[in-house]
Amino acid sequence: IHFYKRMNGARKLLQVSHVYKTGSRSLSEGRRWIMKRHFKGMPVLDDFELATEPLPILKENEILLKPEFWSVDPYARIYPISFGYKMPMTMLGSQVAQVLESKNAKFPAGSHVVAYTGWRDVAVVDPDAIYDTYGKGHSALPKVAPAFKLPEGVSRSLLLGTLGMPGNTAYFGLLELCNPKKGETVVVSGAAGAVGTLVGQIAKLKG
Repeated sequence: IHFYKRMNGARKLLQVSHVYKTGSRSLSEGRRWIMKRHFKGMPVLDDFELATEPLPILKENEILLKPEFWSVDPYARIYPISFGYKMPMTMLGSQVAQVLESKNAKFPAGSHVVAYTGWRDVAVVDPDAIYDTYGKGHSALPKVAPAFKLPEGVSRSLLLGTLGMPGNTAYFGLLELCNPKKGETVVVSGAAGAVGTLVGQIAKLKG
């Protein structure tokens, strides 16, 4: 995971590229969407740039990830402004990804993870590292975590929504922090968002 302002320092590392064999495919490069400027109104194509970079050789503890699902979240607009991120930067977003290759025993090849690598079509990361995810220290965004095993027929995409961070925020935020009582009125100021829509449904179920 590389914050764009640090790419000059990482360029030497990226020059040591490697070709990864994944079934019938060979991967030697990865792509990422760069947000060039803060949005003004609706996002437009010119706010972004698609960059291609050589993939580095896996070091000890690192894993190679290929996403199955990306998140496109409303917080991606306000988060960079609120936390003072410098532009340009890798577009924010979480993903459910498959581990293609691994040098980390806790994340074997073939397993799945939830990671905040931004909008990348492939990524090399160290899940155990204390890294400066997007320029705000190791606590800026969650680290790589194993994906929960879901019942057959349940899409892993839900790990980015109802069964992931938005669902946990809605459930525990409403029931443990707000602690509403039956018969009370619940007002959700952001009821159209990923968390708010779930809060409304939970409140209705609880009466």
